[in-house]
Amino acid sequence: MSYTALYRKFRPDNFEDVKGQEHIVTTLKNQLKAERIGHAYLFCGSRGTGKTTIAKIFARAVNCESPRDGNPCGECPSCRAIASGASMNVIEIDAASNNGVDNIREIVEEVSYSPAQGRYKVYIIDEVHMLSIGAFNALLKTLEEPPSYVIFILATTEAHKIPITILSRCQRYDFRRISVETIMSRMRELMEIEQTSVEEKALRYIARAADGSMRDALSLLDQCIAFHFGAALTYDMVLDVLGAVDTSVFSRLLRFLTDGDILGAIELLEEMVIQGRELSQFVNDFNWYMRNLLLAGASDSIEDVIDMSTENLRNLKEEAQRIQTETVMRYIRLFSELSDRIRYASQKRILLELTIIKICRPEMETGGDALAERVRKLEKQLESGAVSVRETPPKAPKEDTQGGGKREREALVKALPEDIRLLAQRWRSIIGSAPMPMRKYLDGARISMTGDGRLLVALPDGLESDYFLRQQGGREQLNALLSQSIGKEVEAAFETIREGREFDDDYVDLESVIHMEIEEE
Repeated sequence: MSYTALYRKFRPDNFEDVKGQEHIVTTLKNQLKAERIGHAYLFCGSRGTGKTTIAKIFARAVNCESPRDGNPCGECPSCRAIASGASMNVIEIDAASNNGVDNIREIVEEVSYSPAQGRYKVYIIDEVHMLSIGAFNALLKTLEEPPSYVIFILATTEAHKIPITILSRCQRYDFRRISVETIMSRMRELMEIEQTSVEEKALRYIARAADGSMRDALSLLDQCIAFHFGAALTYDMVLDVLGAVDTSVFSRLLRFLTDGDILGAIELLEEMVIQGRELSQFVNDFNWYMRNLLLAGASDSIEDVIDMSTENLRNLKEEAQRIQTETVMRYIRLFSELSDRIRYASQKRILLELTIIKICRPEMETGGDALAERVRKLEKQLESGAVSVRETPPKAPKEDTQGGGKREREALVKALPEDIRLLAQRWRSIIGSAPMPMRKYLDGARISMTGDGRLLVALPDGLESDYFLRQQGGREQLNALLSQSIGKEVEAAFETIREGREFDDDYVDLESVIHMEIEEE
């Protein structure tokens, strides 16, 4: 006999087996017992929460010859016929593929015929939001005043797409996402029936990965059991099958991000790609890890809120002490934005790498949390001595009406070393000979002179400064061009123009000084 998937094999056949939707089950059972049955129902909720399952149980219950406490007996001819799919009284329609006016007109024509056996004809229209406007209009009158023997059950995951004229004619039931504990309890119960050993930690991870869907949870469990058939299913096996990663990997990634280590973070990402980890799942899991980290830093009593082992919880609390809350919130914001975009992206890895670079370079953003992160990094660099203040030449005094400024600039021109003078004169031609993208990054650069007589290249804050200050190759390539221009070895100094400051506020502009000299000659 062919194998049946777990979610089909253990689909509930009565209201008592439905988990997590007690508010709906109780209402429908009371309607059945009191014989206050409506003519149209709208079941709304996310996937795998039991909409179609409850619709089928309800269809059997209204036609059952001997119902028991609102549940179908499962033994009468009507129950057996509906369960086997042979009954003409229960018609299931997939609106995703039957969404035209003609499809609905067929239903409207069939409604006029009473059931050959049983009391009700039940039409279950799944994904009803996919119907066209014309199809909704064709259904409208019949839905409002159907024959007494007809019940419509409309199921949808996107209730906001249903026209208000349809909504107002239905009893609406909103299906909740099923809790992790409820999903775990159900899977544990089914694994006892299947006589399969599954680690508790593995069940918890699957339940959380299902995101409130019982069907998704059973499908994931089925997949994991099949991959490791005959062996006790462990947490590590589940991570392996689902392409997920352990929390220790997230801890490493977090360290790289807080240290601004782009190379380390990219190398870790490379490991995940080589291991076949799914990047969308990786992003969602890391976001969940940071959520737990945020909670761990906000309160000491979080054992009931965070689902993880005692050892991992202890490590998480230690990690939370080393990182500021504002930093975690910024990471969550950026990864949440990434989660929305990466789901359907064709280049997921590139999007993830760009987000990593953006996190490690807060100067690329202008928001308040990015500014706070830049201050934090600067304070850290100052504490470690990684930032030093370089001596810069005094500002050239502005020209005054008495000509004093002009005389001082003339003295400055005469005091320039010959090598610096040549480099300043040839600066534009040096930029023109530079390869891309260096040429583009040098367009906004300005030149001055350091206190020890070296050429100073001042760069705008952003990608331009990153190219030269954070990449050894960029500096070496420019020094080679400078050396080639004057036939001597040159080692330029590089600095970033401080945000909110004009270049002339802090430096002497050598190009303007040389230009003045040329004009006077």
